[in-house]
Amino acid sequence: MGLNKKSVDDINVKGQKVLVRCDFNVPLQDGKITDENRLVAALPTIKKLIADGGKIILCSHLGKPKGEPKPELSLAPVAKRLTELLGQEVKFVPSPVVVDDTVRAAVEAMKDGEVILLENTRYRAEETKNGDEFSKDLASLCDVFVNDAFGTAHRAHCSNVGVTKYVDTAVVGYLMEKEIAFLGNAVENPERPFVAILGGAKVSSKISVINNLLDKVDTLIIGGGMSYTFSKALGGHIGNSLCEDDYLQYALDMLKKAEEKGVKLLLPVDNRIGDDFSNDCNIQVVDRGCIPDGWEGMDIGPKTEQLFCDAVKDAKTVVWNGPMGCFEMPNFAHGTEAVAKALADTEATTIIGGGDSAAAVNILGYGDKMTHISTGGGASLEFLEGKELPGVAAANDKKKA
Repeated sequence: MGLNKKSVDDINVKGQKVLVRCDFNVPLQDGKITDENRLVAALPTIKKLIADGGKIILCSHLGKPKGEPKPELSLAPVAKRLTELLGQEVKFVPSPVVVDDTVRAAVEAMKDGEVILLENTRYRAEETKNGDEFSKDLASLCDVFVNDAFGTAHRAHCSNVGVTKYVDTAVVGYLMEKEIAFLGNAVENPERPFVAILGGAKVSSKISVINNLLDKVDTLIIGGGMSYTFSKALGGHIGNSLCEDDYLQYALDMLKKAEEKGVKLLLPVDNRIGDDFSNDCNIQVVDRGCIPDGWEGMDIGPKTEQLFCDAVKDAKTVVWNGPMGCFEMPNFAHGTEAVAKALADTEATTIIGGGDSAAAVNILGYGDKMTHISTGGGASLEFLEGKELPGVAAANDKKKA
């Protein structure tokens, strides 16, 4: 799945109206943005289009307003912060229906190099259903469409896929291009040894990923909540730990597949456990499969940290998706931090697949040591599953030379 898509570098938008789908789905607390990674990641594309002399209309979703104009999910704080980050005004043109006559008038009045931001695209119920009417409304504003929202690339919505039916020129932005280059290369053409680390709570959400990666990697490491399903499948005692009983056979099948493929599949050999799901609980370290009743696994143990860290030492490519334990609790962040540190110290190309692992790496202060941190959790997972992403597929192909 190569990226042979037209990008912003293949066009010049001077004097043209450009609709840019960004991913401004940022966490807000009391109207303040608590993590602005996604805003910063969008700047290079926006700056390029400003330098061209285009009229730039930004749009994004935020949270799940489910088709209602919920004021707490307005993009107003984003316009304010983008204005500061860009050093020029990003005019917020809010409408409860996202596109109306006021918005059209504001677009018509734009001068070259100016930037406006539309309201949350999910204020419209059709957005998530890819309804034609909203797609046409968005397309009516622009001459050119740029998709730079990797975080929603795995969804076919109006503002990233539907709109392309009604606009002749649809290209990807720099962020989208970078995501596909890193994740695509890692999966299709990795420099070996190639190690994948999967964590997080559920085996069920990573089924196809495990299956697809076993065909590609040299070593697969499984930590986090999903490892207890494997532990129980192997006959271990897991106390009150997270477990998906429907997937015990699947876990055994994957262990068998790894063996047949000659892939090293590493599971935790010990766990940090607690007698309550809280940071202040009693803690002990036990070997895998020896968790007493009334206790639950909350993190990988010290022997496992060593095992996992040794496994990435000589790697040339590492993809990591999902934390090793309940990293939000300081007492159970140790395993995730050990892995983050090991990746920071390696010479390998290190790719962090969005969502919780990206948050963990940034919170723990290792963000700048990674080669690439994906801005899309679900999208990066589907990429690792080998699926085509609708938001990528919808962009114009480059003409073959």
